[in-house]
Amino acid sequence: MTEQESPAPGPDASNDPGQILHELVSHLRGERSSLRQEWARRISDAKLLSVMTSGEVFSEVTAAYDNYVSVLETGSVETLKTYARDLSERIIPRGVDTDEVLGIVLLLRDVLARSLFDRYQEDRDLLDRVLDVYEPAANRIAVTVGVSFVEERERVIREQQVAIQELSTPVLQVRERLLILPIIGMLDSQRARQLTEQLLGAIQSHRARVVVIDITGVATIDVTVANHLVQTVEASRLMGASAIITGLSSRIAQTLVDLGVDLSMMRTVGDLQGGLEEAERLLGHRAAEAEDVASPPVVGG
Repeated sequence: MTEQESPAPGPDASNDPGQILHELVSHLRGERSSLRQEWARRISDAKLLSVMTSGEVFSEVTAAYDNYVSVLETGSVETLKTYARDLSERIIPRGVDTDEVLGIVLLLRDVLARSLFDRYQEDRDLLDRVLDVYEPAANRIAVTVGVSFVEERERVIREQQVAIQELSTPVLQVRERLLILPIIGMLDSQRARQLTEQLLGAIQSHRARVVVIDITGVATIDVTVANHLVQTVEASRLMGASAIITGLSSRIAQTLVDLGVDLSMMRTVGDLQGGLEEAERLLGHRAAEAEDVASPPVVGG
């Protein structure tokens, strides 16, 4: 029996949704080769997935088609969700957008629906029953794939944002127990909280004793951010690290004074070089104190 000769449902099947589903799946599997090719052609004509080669598109079409039919048969979307996430991981970095993914899924739904129209056109009542089984499942698949893609895209965007934030406020280890945090650009409340979390994490992981926070590249600062900076210094102290603020411009200094920010807990130095020298002095004093504790003075002759 050829692919075009799959049997039509018997008289009893027309009233049994389960049997109709079975016949529907058998038809789609029997027409797998031609329907895959038609779907790939429609994708190409619509200029979707243009960043992928024709071979890559057909490979994805094959996997997606088989997953699609399997979901129709079983009603379980877990395998499809896994495939959609895997597909998203592969194509999102290549610039494929959500509308393209939804577009190819809807094209497949249309290709399969047209095949069903051709298959059952001689029996309109049976066609209606077949579509009653097919359409809700097809719509659920489209929604599942769309949601999975959007969730994966949002995850990728969040990771990219974190990476950008880490690059924009890197905590650098100058040497053992000494860190530097150079801040460049706009410093708002959200970024201030993020850099505090990064700094405290770095203090813990590197067992730092002195941190130099350089704000030379910060043009303006408001009272909320200024107070957050004070809190960052205090939090660093509680974790055993002295904080030195460098690069404080005259404008920012005047702003801090006008805002009435408590600067008593902040150690400030004019420029980064001076801050590093002060940091070395603090570390030197601590080293000397540690040696004094380890080697108490000898009494007597």
